[in-house]
Amino acid sequence: MTEHEAGDVPDGEAGGPGLSGAAVLNALPLPVLTIGPDDHIVHCNHAAESFFDASARLMQRRQLRDIIPFASPIIALVAEVRRRRSSVSEYRVELVSPRTGQERSVDVFATALGDDGNTVVLMLQERTIADKMNRQLTHRGAARSMVALGAMLAHEIKNPLAGIRGAAQLLEQSGAEEDRVLTRLICDESDRIVRIVERMELFGDERPVERVPVNVHGVLDQVKRSAQSGFARHIRFVETYDPSLPPVLGNRDQLIQVILNLVKNAAEAIGADTVDGEITLSTAFRTGLRLQVPGSRERVSLPIEVAVRDNGPGITAELLPDLFDPFVTTKASGSGLGLALVAKIVGDHGGIVECDPAPRRTAFRLLLPMSSARDGRESVAEAE
Repeated sequence: MTEHEAGDVPDGEAGGPGLSGAAVLNALPLPVLTIGPDDHIVHCNHAAESFFDASARLMQRRQLRDIIPFASPIIALVAEVRRRRSSVSEYRVELVSPRTGQERSVDVFATALGDDGNTVVLMLQERTIADKMNRQLTHRGAARSMVALGAMLAHEIKNPLAGIRGAAQLLEQSGAEEDRVLTRLICDESDRIVRIVERMELFGDERPVERVPVNVHGVLDQVKRSAQSGFARHIRFVETYDPSLPPVLGNRDQLIQVILNLVKNAAEAIGADTVDGEITLSTAFRTGLRLQVPGSRERVSLPIEVAVRDNGPGITAELLPDLFDPFVTTKASGSGLGLALVAKIVGDHGGIVECDPAPRRTAFRLLLPMSSARDGRESVAEAE
């Protein structure tokens, strides 16, 4: 038996590249899999272990269909590479893990390895970050489009509504009992329209946000107390905090408004009659994510993550692309302005808001800049 035969090959490298090649692959941030002629996984790098939430030792005892659904385009992609003995790429492939049920959108790059072309190397690139950036720019554009609309509605609608409401009140005083039901309806609906218009006026506030160092855990605690004393008293809260998290550079009142809105949406999604409703509030420090400021070459680090998760029914895939657009809602009596306002406020803070849906689970994540020390340096080492 040679030194490269089974038993002497280092864990995670059986049938794969040599030690130097494995070291290079393990250094890559993208998941890489080597698929043998019988579709067995013969090698995977560290990023693939993390992506599929399984160790290399476990994955090497499995076939490709064990970690990817049988009907996935990736299976056909591997067969196409073997047939053509050349590289093939597929973009925006929806990948659902049979093990966890988690759905991800990935770009897949496949190429033949070896003379026979039966061994295939797969590289996956998750589209989460790229799509997150694109959607964030879309959310900001949608929020800005509400500025002129909100100002116009405030002027053109509120004044006529006041006249309509006043006339209905006069009719209510002199009308018959059966007519008062209708006049009361006119007053109530007029008040509801005014409330919607007033919320839209918030989009027209173009003043710079006054931001100071804010303890985000204090914000979460206040939101939790408000929710538990009112609309979420029937729901269990779980807190998963990073105690070493530095302060957020933000406006405390606006951050409370944002997170309270997300918690309220989570509670409504769970429903008032649910006995096992649960909302998880979490914070974490994430390195490596930077967002370029529009109109500038400056890139801002967004290392602070605040997440609101619920175990409600989830959000449909059809609704997700337009979730932060104005007037998009699944509620029978909702205005669809809450998440649009969340996108505007988070955008004004220089941050990102993203929804991560899954069956029986929904997570909203805020990525925010952290505060700096008084001498201009960041309060902790800047994420590279």
